[in-house]
Amino acid sequence: MKKSSISLLVGTIMTVACSEQPTEGSFAYDYNFLLRHDSSLVELKAGKAGVLVSPKYQGKVFTSSADGKGGRSFGWINYKAFTAPEDSHMNAYGGENRLWLGPEGGKYSVFFRPGDTMIFNNWKTPAAIDTESWDLASKGDRSVTLKKQMQVTNYTGNKLDLQINRTVTILSKTEIENNLQLQLGDSISFVGYSTSNQLTNTGGTGWTEQTGMPCIWILDMFNPSPATTVVIPYKPAADTVKVATTGYFGEIPADRIKMTGNTLFFKADGKSRGKLGILPPYVLPKAGSYDAINHVLTITIFDIDNTARYLNQEWNTERPVFSGDAMNAYNDGPLANGGQLGPFYEIESVSPAAELKPGASIVHDHNVYHFQGAPGQLNIIAQKILGVSLDDIQKVFQ
Repeated sequence: MKKSSISLLVGTIMTVACSEQPTEGSFAYDYNFLLRHDSSLVELKAGKAGVLVSPKYQGKVFTSSADGKGGRSFGWINYKAFTAPEDSHMNAYGGENRLWLGPEGGKYSVFFRPGDTMIFNNWKTPAAIDTESWDLASKGDRSVTLKKQMQVTNYTGNKLDLQINRTVTILSKTEIENNLQLQLGDSISFVGYSTSNQLTNTGGTGWTEQTGMPCIWILDMFNPSPATTVVIPYKPAADTVKVATTGYFGEIPADRIKMTGNTLFFKADGKSRGKLGILPPYVLPKAGSYDAINHVLTITIFDIDNTARYLNQEWNTERPVFSGDAMNAYNDGPLANGGQLGPFYEIESVSPAAELKPGASIVHDHNVYHFQGAPGQLNIIAQKILGVSLDDIQKVFQ
């Protein structure tokens, strides 16, 4: 073979190889990245849909795809955190569905040592939900169960022994349609998964108002766009009734939040830091978001008990212990010093306070669905589940 022919062949091979490298933002890129850092990474599959679960990184669902390896990766992943020095407050690896324990603040906080002032310098995420690996209890093609035995000390000084059992299951098309009571059109790509999260008191003492008690806290971290809006339907309330907490990090600007027709809209573009919550009596077991640029509709379905007691998570001990929200949403944005962790946005749900006798458990389920495709068919899903049209969502912040 002539030298020129060999050079041409090598160049062609290199070009093809380079063109086949996964691009950042794809499910393949995140799969390869995560596998380098966690050899125990679990991939769950159902048709073209895929979900990545990490035992090493606290049982996180890091991301999912509706179109196989070449599809969009829906979870936000903080790539630089994997090789950075360990952070003394929180190691923000990301992940579109992670389990934390609450409360973050308040009398029963598990993030502050007894007597410490509740400021950032004293804030520390418990290692069992921050840096320690979890045990792989069982694994199948569509489901994986992880568990973790841990002990946490709360702000009252009491040590709580507990175990988490967490099962993640990818859902088939039929299961998604049955769960949401809808039919998926042919032009829709989809992925859905359930997480069932069990918290058990493994100690010899009951959890009471005297000892303190934790709760299960599920947080979904997604990739924003300039045209992403979180949509939270809520139960009807009188005009004079407070439905939402909107001042976690200072009051959310009026041009970024709107409550109308028993629906809360929250701008989720990753450009302005703000957090809100819905009080338990008014929470419906669902929330979602729509990315009008990439035509992605996300739905979350979670357990809610409108009459239960939910723990205050704010960084103070003055608020009543059981005055907390039952679900939250967060939009990332620049800090006062100009730095920023993301950008990302979050949809969160929490369980009621776990007032448990020794050996007793509570379970909190939280499911995530992503739909991508023709806006006309996405609109049918949005109206069915969220009670608003895509046109309503897109116009609210115009």
